[in-house]
Amino acid sequence: MQTEKTGELKVGEQGYVMLTDAEVENLIKRSYQYVAMYNVNNKFALAKSGMTTKGYNKGLKNTQLLDHTVKAIARPNNDVMYQMAMLDLRKDAAVFEFPAMESKYVSLMATAYDHYVNVPLTTTEGDFKEPTTILFYTQRTENYDGSPVEGVDEIFEMTGDFVSVVLRVMPHANEPEKFQRIVDQINQIKGMTLSEFQGKPKLPEDPIEFPDYGATDADIFEHNLLEVMQFIFNHTTFDTTKVLDKAVLTAYKPLGIEPGKTYDPETAYKIDGKRFREKSIQIKEEFLAKMNNPEESKSLLPKLFQLKGNMTLEPMVLQSVVGPIGLPLKEAVYPPVVTSDGAPMNAMNDYVIEMSKEEIPPATAFWSLTLYDTENGFFIPNDHKKYSVGENSGMQLNPDGGIKIYISEKKPDDIPMDNWLPINRIDQNIDVILRVYAPDLEKYTTWTPPKAVKVVK
Repeated sequence: MQTEKTGELKVGEQGYVMLTDAEVENLIKRSYQYVAMYNVNNKFALAKSGMTTKGYNKGLKNTQLLDHTVKAIARPNNDVMYQMAMLDLRKDAAVFEFPAMESKYVSLMATAYDHYVNVPLTTTEGDFKEPTTILFYTQRTENYDGSPVEGVDEIFEMTGDFVSVVLRVMPHANEPEKFQRIVDQINQIKGMTLSEFQGKPKLPEDPIEFPDYGATDADIFEHNLLEVMQFIFNHTTFDTTKVLDKAVLTAYKPLGIEPGKTYDPETAYKIDGKRFREKSIQIKEEFLAKMNNPEESKSLLPKLFQLKGNMTLEPMVLQSVVGPIGLPLKEAVYPPVVTSDGAPMNAMNDYVIEMSKEEIPPATAFWSLTLYDTENGFFIPNDHKKYSVGENSGMQLNPDGGIKIYISEKKPDDIPMDNWLPINRIDQNIDVILRVYAPDLEKYTTWTPPKAVKVVK
């Protein structure tokens, strides 16, 4: 990447830095976690419509299951209700008050641009049985230093200034009275700045200008990767004793991107955006193929969505490509359902997925099976708003405790509506992902996900 004489980067005729294919691939793989989360967090915070808080230090309460209009994140789910807050922790800490929750599965997840997944509160650890107050801050929070605060039960230091906090609540949607009680509990959740929690005026927020986020991750890789990475570096806590942190800092230093610097488009190096875009799409396709390979996904799934220091590069790229901000293994596991013949699923065909009682996913909370389009990871639009099969979105077990699920353009007469996943008869590749919440890890090691069988007409 560097000339021997000057130590400066070589620049080609078009003004682009001359990088080898290996260097481009390394930069993209090291960047994917940040690019994906920058897009996800800023869509949630800054988008004008859809699933958005319309600003940082704001929240969004959802008391209905998501539908196909949600485009903010790849592979959302339709089995829990997301409660979301987007935090700017530069000026002040943020405090949340949670009531006791009646749901059999609730988890609080917090993630910054670096995509290390933190789950400070979860029913798998016995949380949410009693009201709980939790505080979030970062190393750079101006008006809070991590000291104990009266009335706060948990204090959590984040690794980034701009944070998504997501509460997943299983709503028991098919139990109307319980569902309403859970909705009432959701409406009791309170979020505020630390100053407000202590009865003081809210501190004025510092203005900030965000680099553009992309409709897709490939858009950032093409148009403004260096600008985005400089912004992220300035708002992230790095630990150079951790392999991934050290590697991304090392990869970007020759390009002039380092924590504490200011991005200047007039003097910054330029990279070949189209080349980066094409390579990022290639890497995405490679990792989607890994996800849909039963042997590879089986080994990678337990390594996803871990804390800093526990992540390695391959699972980090995989989770960033497939669907950011998921849960670690003890909270949930996301095995794909692939076809019995190994071919990609396509909406030109119908499929059936069958499980006996013994083959039902080993969940101690609940499980669901969700259908997506492969290209974007979005729900398949349909008039029935039916995107998944499970306890919340609806399912009917057979008398023997098993289940038969159909993916088809028209519902077969002998299949309950709850067990039907509608598709549109177009040439479109589709994916199915299982979610197993609070998995029985001992049983999971020997359990095998079901396969989709193409219906021969």
